[in-house]
Amino acid sequence: MVPSTDAAQPSGLRRFLNGLTRATNGVAIAANVTGTLVVLGLVLVVNYDIVARGLFNRPFHGAVELVQFAMVLIVFLQLPDVIRVERLTRSDGFLLLIGLSHPRVASAMRRVIDLLSFMLMALTAVAIFPEFLKMWDTQDYYGIPGVFTAPWWPIKLTVLFGTTLCAAILLLKSVGPSRNPATPTSEQS
Repeated sequence: MVPSTDAAQPSGLRRFLNGLTRATNGVAIAANVTGTLVVLGLVLVVNYDIVARGLFNRPFHGAVELVQFAMVLIVFLQLPDVIRVERLTRSDGFLLLIGLSHPRVASAMRRVIDLLSFMLMALTAVAIFPEFLKMWDTQDYYGIPGVFTAPWWPIKLTVLFGTTLCAAILLLKSVGPSRNPATPTSEQS
């Protein structure tokens, strides 16, 4: 008789969570790439403005507005991946010290921190959703009429997308398998 390998196979819930984690990680990586492309676009806009202003005395109208817009895009497109790979600036020296002698306590504390962070991101997403709907309906814009204007709703949508994705990643981290912060995970390398 062949021994059963069911113990080595993850449960249905574990498989579901692993699949969901892979999906959110993929979206976070794609958002990070998009944020990087926005950075490159921002470099082009700023350099164009400098050259046009310096050589031709013809500044790029709307450069300031595009920089403001791009900063929000960059932050909220790249934040989910930063959280995914645990590169967000934070002081975890205490957790590292506790982890040396009490790894389960440190793991529990990490889960609590991830859960609290999830709640903060979820609340931010819930708070921004009505603002996004309002901007979508009113087609409100920012900038100087006649010079350069852009709608507000893409900014609100990006904040909503980024905070929702951050919340999903943090929730999955809080219920997922324990991780050792001293060794990078497969997603980090």
